[in-house]
Amino acid sequence: MNSRRYITVVIALCLLLPLSAMATGAPDYFTAFFKDLHTLQADFDQQVIDDKQQLLQSSKGQMWIARPGRFRWNYESPYRQQLVADGKRLWSYDEDLEQVTVQPASEVITSTPAMLLSGDQPLATLFNIEAASDPAAGQVVTLTPKSDDSNVIRLQVHFSGNTLTHIDAEDSFGNTTRFSFTRMQRNPPLDDTLFSFTPPAGADVIGETD
Repeated sequence: MNSRRYITVVIALCLLLPLSAMATGAPDYFTAFFKDLHTLQADFDQQVIDDKQQLLQSSKGQMWIARPGRFRWNYESPYRQQLVADGKRLWSYDEDLEQVTVQPASEVITSTPAMLLSGDQPLATLFNIEAASDPAAGQVVTLTPKSDDSNVIRLQVHFSGNTLTHIDAEDSFGNTTRFSFTRMQRNPPLDDTLFSFTPPAGADVIGETD
């Protein structure tokens, strides 16, 4: 999966999660989960599937989110990679390549409509929001960006009861990235060191660190 698209999907999800309760007309299970959500921790499995339903990529790891605008996604297999947002910068560290890419968070956050969720705009101004009306479809909320300048063209947020189970992000290339969550904890105490990053000695650094 292209690195830029990969980061776009992850950040879209990170910024979606804490603010989804702003959606007007959302079903009760959707609002209940995100109400007063400050931190989130979970294990995840990620699968990328093309438009022919062929598996392109599978990976897994752990993620932590803290409002506002901080998160860490540690990819453990098949490759080790870290994505860390400290509130000012986004760090991407590929351990195998010993390469660090750093970008100002403000530049990345404004690159897709989903990322604008870190601001003050109500979710309904950015997305068309639709809850599944067919009981056979389960508990699903579909978010479709009202703007067409994003690689992420649709997000489907799935629940079991009041528990978030997985999110599907469909991109403009016809691929769907599914994030399935297990061992999820709402509002756990999280150490601030999770959201800081120092490039390892000897790693190549691309971008401005100051």
